[in-house]
Amino acid sequence: MRDLGVGFQYLMNGQRWALSHGKTFGLGMLPGLITLVIYAAALVGLAFGADDLVSWATPFADGWGSPWLGLFRGFLTAVLFALVLLIAAIAFTSVTLFIGSSFFYDAVSERVDASIDGNVPSSGRSFGNDLWVSARDSLRILVRAAIWGVLLFALGFVPVVGQTAVPVIGFFVTGFFLTEELASVALARRDVDLRERLALLRSRRALTWGFGVPLALAFVIPLAAVFLMPGAVAGATLLSRDLLGEPTAPTEGAQDEAGPVGLAKPPADVPAER
Repeated sequence: MRDLGVGFQYLMNGQRWALSHGKTFGLGMLPGLITLVIYAAALVGLAFGADDLVSWATPFADGWGSPWLGLFRGFLTAVLFALVLLIAAIAFTSVTLFIGSSFFYDAVSERVDASIDGNVPSSGRSFGNDLWVSARDSLRILVRAAIWGVLLFALGFVPVVGQTAVPVIGFFVTGFFLTEELASVALARRDVDLRERLALLRSRRALTWGFGVPLALAFVIPLAAVFLMPGAVAGATLLSRDLLGEPTAPTEGAQDEAGPVGLAKPPADVPAER
């Protein structure tokens, strides 16, 4: 379980990197702000239609007396909102990365790579091709996340389990997919396709959850995702390097215009290179 701590450290190191690069951090919030406006409109629509949706999905409860009908459907409405927010956290990352990847987040990831060993991998694809691959892979991830969301929503009807285990499982599922989306920035530049990325993350689930679950929890806080996205991309670049056996601590003399790179080394018992 040591990988849980290592994954969390990469998340923290990425945030430290972003905060040490003020101009880059400021620009990095713009894609998130654009996505936030889109999300706000969608969630307002859900707020107005959630009660009708739950009523339509539970016609068998129409004859229930008070207060059981109200309690039952009120609980399901709360579960629906919780699951939508979990899926929204994944979709937020996908949409934000799509908006900002080629114009900003690729540059963040490249800069982190350069600050470690001076090597900046490139896929060699054209801008248009990169955009197409990013959109296609994000759609595939969202489909997978939606399937999980439907399954967890159905499990929410199960007494006790729906109120205890399902929310916990939901955050772990969200954390996994969040990490994949963020790591795709660095891994796609290394020409690692979606199937390979998923296999890499599954091979180090504890590392993936250590990075993604705290981030998923933080993303539930309003506006948190906007501020955390630049650092999350930086941290996911470190995690990607670890998955591929590349060094995750800066080589001697590695620095950028902000001075010596602010990425702490992994714990003493975790080698920087594998």
